Amino acid sequence: MVSIICYKSKIMANGEHPLMIRVCKDNKKKYRSLGVSVKPEHWDFEKNKPKNNCPHKDLINKIILDKELEFQKQILELKADNKEFTASTLIAPKIKVKQKTVEEFFTEVIEELKLLGKLGNAKVYDDSYTSLKTFTNKKLDIPFSHIDIEFLKKYEMWMRKKNFKDNSMSLFFRTLRSLYNRAIQAKHAKKDSYLFNDFKVSKFSTKTEKRAIPKDLILQIMDLDLSSESWYVNFSRDMFIFSYLCGGINMTDVGNLKSTNIVGNRLVYIRDKTGKKISIPLSEKASSLIEKYKSQSFTNYLFPFLNDNVHKSLEQKYNRKKKVLRHINYNLRKISEIIGVEITLTTYVARHSYATVLKNSGVNIALIGETLGHSDLKTTQIYLDSFENRQIDEALENLL
Repeated sequence: MVSIICYKSKIMANGEHPLMIRVCKDNKKKYRSLGVSVKPEHWDFEKNKPKNNCPHKDLINKIILDKELEFQKQILELKADNKEFTASTLIAPKIKVKQKTVEEFFTEVIEELKLLGKLGNAKVYDDSYTSLKTFTNKKLDIPFSHIDIEFLKKYEMWMRKKNFKDNSMSLFFRTLRSLYNRAIQAKHAKKDSYLFNDFKVSKFSTKTEKRAIPKDLILQIMDLDLSSESWYVNFSRDMFIFSYLCGGINMTDVGNLKSTNIVGNRLVYIRDKTGKKISIPLSEKASSLIEKYKSQSFTNYLFPFLNDNVHKSLEQKYNRKKKVLRHINYNLRKISEIIGVEITLTTYVARHSYATVLKNSGVNIALIGETLGHSDLKTTQIYLDSFENRQIDEALENLL
C-alpha cells in the first residue's frame, strides 16, 4: 500500500530522478515527492532502495523509513477509528493546526458561544475561566499538556481552601472537562493525554436539596390576597403560578413568549436551553394570567420582561431577563414570609413542585423526568418525544 520509488519519468536539472512516496488503495495510486533525488546509477529499481555506492545512502534510507512509518501510522489510526480514507486523502498535505494555549482557547470558545446566542453557557465558561486565572495567578498562557492530574488536584485543594461548595467545584471541573474535549477535537490537546478518566468529576456531591411544596400550598399561594402588596410582589406570585401550570416553564422561556406562541388553546414554544419544541395546554387560570399582563407588556410579548425597542442585542435580552428573575425571586421570598412557609420560594420551587405533584398523582415519570433533573437526559428526551398531546393534557389535569 505504501512504498518509495525512484520516479524515472521525471529528470531534474542535475540529471537525478526524484524519490516519491506511492500510496495504492482500491486500485488507485497517488504520489508525493520526498524532497530527495538520486542518480539512476545509484538506485536499485528492483528492490526500490539506494545501492551501496549511493552517496548519503544512510541518510536517504532514514528519510525513507521515517516517511513509510509516518504513513503506516496514519493508516492504522484511521482504521482504528473506523474512518474511511482514499489514496488521495492520505497523500494530501496535512494542514498544520497551531496549538492554542488554554487561555487562547478558553476566550475563543466564550466568544463562539456568544456569537451563537448561548449567553448562559458563555457565562459558565467565563466564570470557569476567571476561576482558573485566579488559581494560576493569571498564568493561563500554557499548553493543554501542562494540565495534568497534579494540576487538577491542586486546583481542587485551592477551591476547598476557598470554601467552594461541591456544586460549584463540580460545575468548574465539568466546564474544564468540556473545554479539554473541545481542545482534543480541535487538535490543541492530545487524546492520549486525557485526564478525566482518572480524575473523576462525579466525586463531587451535586445532589440538590428538594424544594417542592405540596399542591395545597400551591393553591394557597394562588388564592393569596396580595392587594396591599406592590406590583412586583403580585407579578412574582403570578409568574410562579404560571410556571407551575405550564409544565414548569422557566423564566428565560417565559420572558421570550409572544402572542405567536399561543396556538389555539395551547402554549407552543421552543426551549431556549435545549431547542426542544414544547406544547402545553393552557388552563383557564394560565390564560387569565396572560390576559392580565397583555396590556402591560411590550411589543407583542406576553409578559413585561423585554422591550424590543430597548433590548435589541442578545446580550441585552439575556441581562434583562436575569435582572427580572432576580426581582421575582426576591419578591417570592416576601411571599414565603407572608404565608409562613419554611422553604424559600423561588421560580425553581415552581418547576420542582410541578414535577413532584404530577409524580405523586401517578403520572408516568418519563413524562416529567426532564424537570426532575435526571442525569440521563438523553433517555428522558427519547421518552418525552413519544408522548402525544392527549397524554400530556391528561397528565396536567392533576395540577389543580
